Amino acid sequence: MLDARHITVTFGRKAALHSVDFTALAGQITAIVGPNGSGKTTLLRALTGEVDHTGTVALDGTDITTMKGWELAARRAVLPQNAVLAFPFTVIEVVRMGLSGGTSGADWAVPQQALERVGLGSHAQRFYQELSGGEQHRAQLARVLAQVWQPVFRGHARWLLLDEPVASLDIAHQLVVMGIARVFAQAGGGVVTVMHDLNLTAMFADTVTVMSEGCVVAQGATAQVMTDTILSHAYGCALRVGATPPAGATFLLPHTARLTDDLRETG
Repeated sequence: MLDARHITVTFGRKAALHSVDFTALAGQITAIVGPNGSGKTTLLRALTGEVDHTGTVALDGTDITTMKGWELAARRAVLPQNAVLAFPFTVIEVVRMGLSGGTSGADWAVPQQALERVGLGSHAQRFYQELSGGEQHRAQLARVLAQVWQPVFRGHARWLLLDEPVASLDIAHQLVVMGIARVFAQAGGGVVTVMHDLNLTAMFADTVTVMSEGCVVAQGATAQVMTDTILSHAYGCALRVGATPPAGATFLLPHTARLTDDLRETG
């Protein structure tokens, strides 16, 4: 379990989080959603210890502030929204950075396997800067996967903490990435992910935390939380769950999309 209690984060005189409680369970995908500026990324960064905060964050009952860096790195891997590299590393070198932080150790097969899982198996020797933005994001996902390659290690669940993992991806690769998260959770690991796409959230998340103005509006099972009333209140606009547009309007339903066989093989 990843459990946070009374998390408050202040930037200058402005409180970004107001005494937030948050719980995520291993074996599940827990999505954090809400409008821009609601505190989603700040909460994730508090969970990882990247921002100063009051309150406690515990991993399986242990306060993360009492854990050594290598202990945390062995238990959870973090994918930020953006990662900038100033030096010309190859893609495989970037992914191997995950080995130094995790417990895969000298298993040099893991980085290539991770690249193949995200659909970049043929890009290993290319320079990272040569990749498109979406490809770079998937390479970073491969890095964090290499760090916690086994979802359960020595009897403990491991965690993927993902900040908008599909924001820069096309529909097919959004499905690939969320499918990877689903497999990781089904194997016993825990996934916490900040999401903007509510359709993908409804498709893949087991539980959802809805945030607004630095507070948790609702938290619970996806079907119970993603309702007209809760989402309309959080986003400040009228939303209807499961309703189609007026007759004659063109629209796309991402939740009906499925991967084709060739993308399954590469993804």
